[in-house]
Amino acid sequence: MAMLTILILAVFLITQPNNVNSCRSYCGNITIDYPFALQSGCGHPGFKNLLFCINNMLMFHVSSGSYRVLEIDYAYESLTLHDPHMSNCEAIVLGGKGNGFTVEPERASYFTPMADNVFMLIGCSAQSPLFQGFPGKHLPCRNVSGMGCEEYYGCPAWSMVGHKGVGMGPPECCAVAFESIKAINLSKLECEGYSSAYSLAPLRNDGPGDWAYGIRVKYSVRGDGESCRACEATGGTCGFGVDGDDDNKQLCICGSFNSTTNCDSSG
Repeated sequence: MAMLTILILAVFLITQPNNVNSCRSYCGNITIDYPFALQSGCGHPGFKNLLFCINNMLMFHVSSGSYRVLEIDYAYESLTLHDPHMSNCEAIVLGGKGNGFTVEPERASYFTPMADNVFMLIGCSAQSPLFQGFPGKHLPCRNVSGMGCEEYYGCPAWSMVGHKGVGMGPPECCAVAFESIKAINLSKLECEGYSSAYSLAPLRNDGPGDWAYGIRVKYSVRGDGESCRACEATGGTCGFGVDGDDDNKQLCICGSFNSTTNCDSSG
């Protein structure tokens, strides 16, 4: 009887899917999983060559520059980025050094800053596209999720650079939502610097000193997530081809073979 039990258990284990994810990796304390990956052929093809692990720091690289990844939230499909040349409450960084945030056209459908992310553009010229076509009292500047320049002026950093207050020229700071201008390109917008903060709602904060500074980006693989879940349910790992007829084609990696569907099918 004991031998029969052992044989049944062995057959059960052999027939169960192998759920070891060969593409999952780590950088510092951050887990890299689908749709992201560090290895070639892993993850979603639209996310390839985005992440790099350098000295245990995870870096995210797009056309506007390189950012340190502070967090990847797979449940909410978001990542939090840090730009070292971005202003915050303690320091105003001028000289147009900041990256802002823009992505390549082919990646635009996959990444967009979240709606609760405010971009505060600093030192923009009167000729900036921000102010063209708007009457003086109807600038595009506005609060986003309760955060804006009027509150930001209360930061210690402004006392160091000398806040001039309301004048006849353009405002020293203009807060906008990403959706209103579609790209934060400091050169094209003719701005000297920027800051970015996001809401921690439903948590309340007591002002700009308590804001979370960084760029929160929503990512999406559109309808491709369903095919990946079907792959993983059969013990596979989601990836894509890197050469030949399978180049950039989504695949289910099944150990000794790849499938275009799942590990229950070799097709």
